[in-house]
Amino acid sequence: MTTNQNLIDQLTATGDYKVIRRLKPVDQYHDDADVEKQIGIYLDTEATGLNPDTEKVIELALVPFEYDAEGRIYRILPAYNALQDPGVPISAFITSITGITDEMVAGQAIDLDEVARFLASASLVIAHNARFDRPFVESLHPDFETIDWACSIADVNWNEEGFEGVKLEYLGYKYGFFYEGHRATIDCQAGIELLSQKLPSGERVMKRLLEHAGRTDVRIWAERAPFGKKDLLKQRGYRWSPGGEGVRKAWYKDLPEDQVDAEMLYLNQEVYPKVVGVLPMDRFDAKKRYSRRV
Repeated sequence: MTTNQNLIDQLTATGDYKVIRRLKPVDQYHDDADVEKQIGIYLDTEATGLNPDTEKVIELALVPFEYDAEGRIYRILPAYNALQDPGVPISAFITSITGITDEMVAGQAIDLDEVARFLASASLVIAHNARFDRPFVESLHPDFETIDWACSIADVNWNEEGFEGVKLEYLGYKYGFFYEGHRATIDCQAGIELLSQKLPSGERVMKRLLEHAGRTDVRIWAERAPFGKKDLLKQRGYRWSPGGEGVRKAWYKDLPEDQVDAEMLYLNQEVYPKVVGVLPMDRFDAKKRYSRRV
C-alpha cells in the first residue's frame, strides 16, 4: 500500500474528511468473461449554443466500450474525437466554458465516414443529457436517428437513490472522483466511470440505465386543457409545445406505459371540467427517445 493510500485511509477513518481522486481513464473495468457483450458508445458534444436549429457542433467525442446485460463494463475501445469549424465565430462565453477557440477549429471537420463506422458496431449511444446531444448529432449524420439511445441523467433515477443533483461533476464527486470537464472526450470518460459504479441500492448504474432505456414511453397530449390549469400542468411535469411543422400545439408529458391509466385519471379529476374519453398519445422507445422527431 502506498504512503498516499495510507494517508487517505487515515483521513477517511476519522469521519471528518472525504478524499476524492483525479479521474484516470482505464482500459478495462471487468476481466473478460464468457458472456454475450455488446458495444455502447458514450457520446458528448460541444456546440456554439443550446438551440440545435440555430447553433453548430464544434466538438464531437465517441468513446466505445463493451458491456453485458447485467451492466458490467469490460474493455474501453479506441475513441474518436474531432473539432469542427462552425463557420461562425465562437462566442467568448462558449470559449470560457469549453476552452475551444476560433483558432482551434479553423479548417477542422468531423469525419462522417468515421462516425458511421463507429455507429455500425454499436447497439446503444449514451449521453449525459441526451435531450441536448441527440438533436445536434442527428443533424450531422442520419445513423444517429436509427440507433437506440439512453441518457445517464434521465434513465437513472438519481433522486430516488438519494442524490441531490444530476450534473456529471456532482455525481463524480459523490463517487469520489473529479476531472476537468467541458471537453468532449474527458466528459465521456467520466460518464463511463459513473456507469461502472453501483447505486446506493446496490444495483449497477449501467444495469439501471439499460432497464430504463428498454421501456416504452407514452407522450400524452393534454389538448384543449383549460388555460387556467397551465400552472397545475407545469407542476405536474408537463411541457408546452407551440406547434408548427406537423407538431401538436398543446401541453404534453412523457411517462412509462404502465403509468398512463393513473395519469388519465388525474387529468379527468384535476384538469378537465368534464371527463375526456381519449387524448392523443404517441408511443416511442429508445430508437426515438430524446429525438426532435418525437
